[in-house]
Amino acid sequence: MPRILAIDYGLKRTGIAVTDEMQIIASGLTTIPSETVLSFLMEYFSKEKVGKVLIGEPKQMNGEPSESAPIIEVFVAKFKQTFPDMPMERVDERFTSKMAFQTMIDSGLKKKQRQNKALIDEISATIMLQDYLSRKMF
Repeated sequence: MPRILAIDYGLKRTGIAVTDEMQIIASGLTTIPSETVLSFLMEYFSKEKVGKVLIGEPKQMNGEPSESAPIIEVFVAKFKQTFPDMPMERVDERFTSKMAFQTMIDSGLKKKQRQNKALIDEISATIMLQDYLSRKMF
């Protein structure tokens, strides 16, 4: 079974998470500079079988697109152009950064470690992917 990959795209950094081959467990893969995402994905797709990509859709509390939405829309268009045959789905990413930070606290990371924004982005992508997997099972 192919993996599912999740992308938490940001202006500076992008968190990436991936499932195992059975699509049961979501794990953080990496955080990379946003300008390198497409080249990273090209290399990753050449090595690993990926059946679907999830891209976070930032929304405000009222469901309207957040102010970062236009930046992500540009990335989504480039993604579709670069990988026209790759199934892609947008998923709500509200609260993932807050949940990621809380996860870091709950796991006992020290204050200095919790300031690592790259780790927050990777955990956010993992939460987004795990939430998708949970909903897919029912």
